[in-house]
Amino acid sequence: MTSSLRDLKVYTTYPHSCSYLEDREATTLFVDPRQEVDQILYSNLSVLGFRRSGNHLYRPHCSGCEACIPARILVDSFAPNRTQRRAASRNGDLEVELTGDIRDEAAYDLYKRYIEQRHSDGDMYPPDREQYLSFLDNAWECTRYFRFYEDGKLIAISVVDELLDGLSAIYTFFEPTADKRSLGRYAILWQVEKAREMGLEYVYLGYWIKDCRKMAYKSEYRPLELYLKGRWSPLV
Repeated sequence: MTSSLRDLKVYTTYPHSCSYLEDREATTLFVDPRQEVDQILYSNLSVLGFRRSGNHLYRPHCSGCEACIPARILVDSFAPNRTQRRAASRNGDLEVELTGDIRDEAAYDLYKRYIEQRHSDGDMYPPDREQYLSFLDNAWECTRYFRFYEDGKLIAISVVDELLDGLSAIYTFFEPTADKRSLGRYAILWQVEKAREMGLEYVYLGYWIKDCRKMAYKSEYRPLELYLKGRWSPLV
């Protein structure tokens, strides 16, 4: 099953408060929730700047604002900078396990503590199990859950979707007290190496927002491509 992009029905939300930039309203374009989706369709939409949240595919569609720009790392050309190399070195002792879901108590407890201590000002606070599962569920059988362990203790989970041309970094949550490890940075570096190992071209990072501190960090990963005016172009 693969639908033509021309046949897709899309809708927009009513304007609502922007989650990233103060005093702005946002509008979201999303694919009809009744649409059957497979890895091929999902991959094609990702190339057009769409993103996944749970079983919903969406992209920003705001009037008069284009601050949210889809971004992806070019895997073969990527070379870590000094800070990234240090992060990789600090986490070289971690063991990684691929699992089929994150419904267990250990995974949810890690997520809960991460949201409570790192994102108490965000949309996902307070943490809720139902929201957690719906947000990070195994959409269309292409979601992978990579667990990172320190001496047998779970300290991070990366939720990653496998696309036809790359990996999509959906979400990473980690031990909030492990500041020195830079686990968020390391998770992206690890995914780049995983994509390279799999022969994939890109790691999709979601939306780069220059004026939002929580999203601007993505420009650290060079070379980075941005989806602007209907085409992918390098960030200079």
